[in-house]
Amino acid sequence: MDDPARGRTLTRAPDVHDPLVPDGLDATLVLVRHGESTFIAEGRFQGQADPPLTAVGRRQAALVAERLAAPHDPPALPVPIGALVELVHSPLGRTTETAEAIEAALARAGRSTTRRADPGFLELDQGDWQGLHRTEIAERYGDRLAAWRRTPVEAWAPGGESLRDAAARVRPAIAALLAPLAKGRARGTHDRSQVAGFGDPRPDHPWSVVVGHDGVFKIVLLTLFALPLERFWMWSMDLCGITIVELRAGRAVLRAHDLTAHLVDLEDVPTQEAAADRARSGAL
Repeated sequence: MDDPARGRTLTRAPDVHDPLVPDGLDATLVLVRHGESTFIAEGRFQGQADPPLTAVGRRQAALVAERLAAPHDPPALPVPIGALVELVHSPLGRTTETAEAIEAALARAGRSTTRRADPGFLELDQGDWQGLHRTEIAERYGDRLAAWRRTPVEAWAPGGESLRDAAARVRPAIAALLAPLAKGRARGTHDRSQVAGFGDPRPDHPWSVVVGHDGVFKIVLLTLFALPLERFWMWSMDLCGITIVELRAGRAVLRAHDLTAHLVDLEDVPTQEAAADRARSGAL
């Protein structure tokens, strides 16, 4: 382009940030947090430590699996009628166990799909805090923990992973998730109804399920909605909760967040209070 004031031609710098979502993509992502692990039951920070599911966690996984195997049964989940393309999960044990339960339920329902692990969806590495009880962390690292809760972009666990580093590995994992959803598909359009409640037919486009962690899903959502990492704490994910993001011609739309009705038989007041207390602690 020309710069008349200087009498010379300027060359625009190449855009090093390629668009994450394929242009015109119509697709749906279903995000599922893993079930309860032994570290969660014990009140320990886990990060990329690898504790197994508890008996409660395995039951949570079975219930969310049953829900996803029959997503259109009332009350229907806002997922399309198109093909289920992939079941992707973090390679840690608690997510793998949860994904395996979903895979088995899908197979029983005649919805067999490809399952793969992707390290891009690992939980945030919490360094020296991993395996420690939250009260011990508060006693030994009180100032750092307070900073993590208040300014998570500027402070994180000693020896752990910053939000910027985590976001850098999450972005290509999202791209790899979206690529097969776009393959061979015609571009969608925004020139259609964008408001629910008018009896429009359920969309006929592909979808995929991701089984991951609270912290990494916070980053996934911030990335999909182009929000700054400073908004990290705006999202909350319950164990085996379901969050659904629809991509309409490449534009992300939050269709449902942290659905847990399928777990109602497991819920009681002490369990709910413990989950709320953990969320306030800043544990991942």
